[in-house]
Amino acid sequence: MAKSSTPSRERIVAGAADMISRRGLSATSIREMAKHAKAPLGSTYHYFPEGKQQLATEAVRYTGEWVARALRKELEAGPVEGLRAFLALWRAIVVESDFRAGCPVLAVAIEEAPADEIPPALAAAAEVFDQWESLLAASLRAHGAEAERAAQLATLVVASVEGTVAMCRAKRSMEPLDRTAEQLEALVAGAIRG
Repeated sequence: MAKSSTPSRERIVAGAADMISRRGLSATSIREMAKHAKAPLGSTYHYFPEGKQQLATEAVRYTGEWVARALRKELEAGPVEGLRAFLALWRAIVVESDFRAGCPVLAVAIEEAPADEIPPALAAAAEVFDQWESLLAASLRAHGAEAERAAQLATLVVASVEGTVAMCRAKRSMEPLDRTAEQLEALVAGAIRG
């Protein structure tokens, strides 16, 4: 029984991530996330009894791990290859959605948080960004970059790609990503050469 429920829960999380990547968190209800995932609302509340914030947190973590898996695999060949894979992943999402989807982690991160608390989804977004930066920085260090430069460059890569994805959506063009890719690749290659 547990095996049959796992895909259903994962489908809900993946559907929520997709909805958030398209509409943001505030503009998306848990009912819409369930409908988008083709899941009954009752099942959605069964898996996520704390509601929308719990589902959004899981969607951010799901996206974070999905990207991290791809990064880990490609970074084995080196930081330039990892960067290319990171860029290709976001290019595919933007193009395949006809410029309607971006990054659900960024979408959650830019939502206005209540003044007196850090919502769990926002904390998860910070953890995901840290994870991506750490993977990139570790690869840069392993290929000869000095530690502080590797950390700074990893932050620059994540911030640049996230911002560029938003620009591509707004402009309905991949040109910002192409320009950013060329510059980031030069910086990464320079950092590992010495």
